[in-house]
Amino acid sequence: MFRFLKDVNREMRKVTWPKSNELTRYTIIVIFTVIFVTVFFTIVDLGITQVLDLL
Repeated sequence: MFRFLKDVNREMRKVTWPKSNELTRYTIIVIFTVIFVTVFFTIVDLGITQVLDLL
């Protein structure tokens, strides 16, 4: 267990964390992607509902 935690600590020191501006940019990209996917599937769902209501 202790060896595992020691290895984790060693590997975490090798990680390069994103800078503030990169983090902001990535966060905005993720938020817009989630919004786009939500709107897309809402439109698809409404379309399928309309087609099934016609049947």
